[in-house]
Amino acid sequence: MNQEIKNREDIAPSYKWNIEKMYPDESKWESDLKEALEEANAIAELQGHLTESPEQLLHGLNLYAAATRKAEYAFVYSRMKHDEDNGNSKYTGMNNKAMSVLAQLSSKTAFIIPEILSAPEGRIEEFVEANDELKLYRYMLETILRGKPHTLSAAEERIISSLSEALDAPDEAYSMLTDADMTFGTVMDAGGNEIPLTHGNFITLMESENPSVRKAAFETLYRRYREYNNTISTLYNYNVKKDVILSGLRNYSSALSAALSPENIPESVYHNLIHAVHEALPAMHRYVAARKKALKLDSLHMYDVYTPLVSLPEKHYTFEEAVDIACEALKPLGEDYVSTLRTGILEERWVDIMENKGKTSGAYSFGVYDSDPYILMNFKGTLKDIFTLVHEGGHSMHSWYTRKTQPYIYGEHSIFTAEVASTVNETLLIHYLLQNTDSPEMRKYLINFYIDEFKSTLFRQTMFAEFEWKAHQMAEAGEPLTAELLDSTYEKLNQEYFGPDMDSDEFIQYEWSRIPHFFRSFYVFQYATGYSAANALANRILREGAPAVADYRKFLTLGDSMDPIDLLKIAGVDMSTEEPVRSALDTFARLVDELIREI
Repeated sequence: MNQEIKNREDIAPSYKWNIEKMYPDESKWESDLKEALEEANAIAELQGHLTESPEQLLHGLNLYAAATRKAEYAFVYSRMKHDEDNGNSKYTGMNNKAMSVLAQLSSKTAFIIPEILSAPEGRIEEFVEANDELKLYRYMLETILRGKPHTLSAAEERIISSLSEALDAPDEAYSMLTDADMTFGTVMDAGGNEIPLTHGNFITLMESENPSVRKAAFETLYRRYREYNNTISTLYNYNVKKDVILSGLRNYSSALSAALSPENIPESVYHNLIHAVHEALPAMHRYVAARKKALKLDSLHMYDVYTPLVSLPEKHYTFEEAVDIACEALKPLGEDYVSTLRTGILEERWVDIMENKGKTSGAYSFGVYDSDPYILMNFKGTLKDIFTLVHEGGHSMHSWYTRKTQPYIYGEHSIFTAEVASTVNETLLIHYLLQNTDSPEMRKYLINFYIDEFKSTLFRQTMFAEFEWKAHQMAEAGEPLTAELLDSTYEKLNQEYFGPDMDSDEFIQYEWSRIPHFFRSFYVFQYATGYSAANALANRILREGAPAVADYRKFLTLGDSMDPIDLLKIAGVDMSTEEPVRSALDTFARLVDELIREI
């Protein structure tokens, strides 16, 4: 739709989220922050005495939960009001104040975990057994105590803590370089207009039907990254060295072990993912060959992997039609799931729907334990918008079930499980659309769309994970991560993953330097494992019906109350094995075979 973007006040109330429900009187926002700080001060008075008795520990943990609950509630409100219109200085100021209170709260309560860890062996466990109310915190305390073998003396911990800002310097410098200082010049779009190339429009240009536009965008962007190759390589080298040094100081066997330890994820999960994907690479290579054939190209390049193989006529959906399609697709999850989602969206106004001037771009599911699970999106009426609604609706329903069931301290989700509910919903939508189309072109489009989701999430993120692992292994062996070594390592992986039908482009070796996630080590693999788990769960739901739905719905209620591997076992998948990843990859292979038959 080509419509002028409206001002916030011109959007109909029915298309705005109802976050005023959180603070009908904003003076309560001020008092919540004040009370949170007062409770934080009360916690600070317990320093040095927190673990003297079960009652004292319970009192401290209850105060901490109450303070963070109030402060987070206030922060989420001001953050979402700020996102409605980034030019509204009132909510910018409120949001900054809320973040300041959260920082003060964090500082005043920073002693809690060190004091729990420094308690005499067995004391915390005895406290839990002696006090029934303290049993609520059992899993939380067990998770903290798990880190005891990797916790240093108080003096050593203070030294590391005092160095935290300096240790984050590579990431901060990388962000400033790539987000603020680097510019990428201009390229010609498909209409012959010269436009500035940015991070924001790069993928859109790579989706162009015009190969010249794709090639120009690709080479222009990576030519600039090549200019900064030595600088970015040096930053990444020291970021990896930081991981290696800290993991050694904390007595971990490797940087990977240190990264996975907080959520108790076995290293085998990481290695199983890479192994399973390697065995499925022939299917990826068949897809690359099919893409080359479908695009009628003599040679296929990396800048050709984003453009759709099938172009659909533009079709506009109203938001209400999008909700109807979403609810039909999600019927396998049960009538009450669908009715709760529909009521939340259309009657309780969970969703801020339309774009307006100053509104934050993109989409997210947000909220806090005591609020509705709100969704921000910028709906334009496309099929992709329906996928966005279903995706964010999955996050919101996960939050809704968890917060209705779990206490505040377990009301969130681990990174490892966070994308499962959203991807289950997307998978159910794809299956629904495939089953309900009579158009051969729409079917090809959906199959290609589904395949590309696998490519970008399961294969690509696993390739990233393997690159990170290799880089850390080399650093642990004392090998300096030079620009040449990093470039050649990435280029070889790219060739291995995409296969012989992909032409080798000079510039692809610099792609690793465009990925900011690499400065948050061993994070990206969770996109691939989450996608695999979600596909396995969606297939089980469609195949088995009620028993599978019951297991999955149980998972949605458990929040952060167990280790993520155990949570997913309850849902019906065991991520400690390769089976869920292999199941997802089997689906990918079948889709590729169908696409080959269609083209």
